[in-house]
Formats: sequence, C-alpha cells, structure tokens
Amino acid sequence: MAAQKPIVILGVFVADTAYRAPRAPRMGETILGSSFKLGPGGKGSNQAVAAGKLGADVSFITRLGRDPFADMALATWRDAGVKPAVIETPESYTGAAYIFVEETTGNNAIIVCPGAATLISPADIEANAALIRGAGVFVTQLEQPIAAALKALQIARDAGVATILNPAPAAALPAEIFPLCDYVTPNETEAEGLTGVKVDSLDGARRAADVLIGKGAGAAVVTLGEKGALYHAVGVSELVPAVDAGPVVETTGAGDAFNGGFAAALARGEDPLAAVRFACAVAGVSVTRPGTAPSMPTLDEVRNLLG
Repeated sequence: MAAQKPIVILGVFVADTAYRAPRAPRMGETILGSSFKLGPGGKGSNQAVAAGKLGADVSFITRLGRDPFADMALATWRDAGVKPAVIETPESYTGAAYIFVEETTGNNAIIVCPGAATLISPADIEANAALIRGAGVFVTQLEQPIAAALKALQIARDAGVATILNPAPAAALPAEIFPLCDYVTPNETEAEGLTGVKVDSLDGARRAADVLIGKGAGAAVVTLGEKGALYHAVGVSELVPAVDAGPVVETTGAGDAFNGGFAAALARGEDPLAAVRFACAVAGVSVTRPGTAPSMPTLDEVRNLLG
C-alpha cells in the first residue's frame, strides 16, 4: 500500500450549545430546561477530527475569533491530532449553534451563527495554497463561503490533489465547481437538491448520481443512512451496505464521520470502493455514541469492526 498522504480540510468550527426542554419558550417567556450540553461542532471540524482520530495526517483551514470557543476548537483538534491552519479574527467571534431539543418528541430547532468563518475568503485560500498543493486529499463542505471552497478546489485540482466536496448544507452551486471534484458526497436530500431527482430509492440515487457525473464530477458517493452508501462512477455502481456496530444512540455527525473516514482511507492509498466500505464502518461506530466530534472512532476500533 502506498505511503499515507496528507489530508487538508477547509471548513467551519462552531460550538454546539444544546438545550433540552418540554417545549420552546414563547416570545418574552422564560422556562426551565432539563439539561444543557456544550460541545465542538461544525462539519469541517468534525470531519477533520474523524480523520485525525483515524491516524491521518490532517490539517484544517478555518477562521476563529479570539475567545473561549476558539480555545475549545484548538483543544479539540489537539486531542485528535489535527493541525490547525487558523486565521485568527479578533474583530469577529468563533461560531456557535443554538440547538433546542423538544424532550417529548426529540425534534430540534437550530440557529447557527458561523461568526468569523463567514469571512473566509479566496485570499485566505491563496495564503494556504502551498498547504493545499502538498496534500494527497482535499476536502471541503458548504458552511464557509462558496467562493472560498471554489478557489480551494481549483488549487487542489491544478496540483493533482484528489478532491472531495461534501455539499452540505444543501446550497445552489456554480456549474464550474463540479468538474473540480473527484468525489461529490451528498446525502439523499442534498443529492435531490443538487439534481432535481427524487432520491427515495436506490434507482433514484443512481439517477441523481448520473446527473452529478453529467455535471462533471468524477464520481458520486450518495450516503443513504441505514441502507449504506452508493458509489457511482463511469462503469461502476455499487451499493455498499451500512456497517452495524451496535444500537444506534445518535445519528448526528454520521455524515461527517463518513467523509472523514473516506478521506482517511483514500489518503492511505485504498481504492474508492474500499474507502467507501471503510467510511461506512467509521459512521457505523459513530452512531453508537452521543455527540459529534466525541463520537468519532479510532483506527483500531474500525479495523476490529471490519475484521
């Protein structure tokens, strides 16, 4: 197997502040909640933590404020072996999310304020161009400005770096972004949003994947929850089943576990289909634990599960 190559991830960190209560308060009302939890979040950060805990050589490009949530971000990455490529932004603040969970139903309502990460610019990407060019795999999502993601994908593509776009959260994308992507990794909802094809079956997922390849993507990896993930490229279309690691505790962050695992396997030189299988196992372990970043497994845990 080839030597492990570095991974570079562009994305956002937010501190997740989660409140549980019987119901949401009305305007002007104060109610007592039953629990509060503070933890690290943000898709890009979660993906970097997933890859780092799997032993990958991973760097994370983002902006942070200068505040306690920035301290949390740095501590989270340090524990996972993630190398920060942070543009400190004292005039703004580190991102945060308000997550209200309705106790009786488990339904949630969320407000995300990305803060400093909304200022990530193409100039920031240029400043980190050498880091991106030196990677074996580059990953980004859509929580930071799309112009920055586009610039980073262009730099990576020009340098021959394998590129992964996780198109989350769903957003309208410029046509020129797809030909820069070796792999596009939407879930069912995102795939439908990008293609206009209803993804309510495996055939639907294949049709959506065909549209993504028609737009210029090298391959589509459509994550299908408990059904697994579809790897679809020219000449190959295979459903990789989900990996059962035990009772499901929380599915939040499963997509980030998958993307981090997929990148880590590609960086180790595994072929794309094997990388999807590995990513399904990473996601399978993550859903047996609460939280997002804290739920990410180690390489030994994933290898033990795969046998």
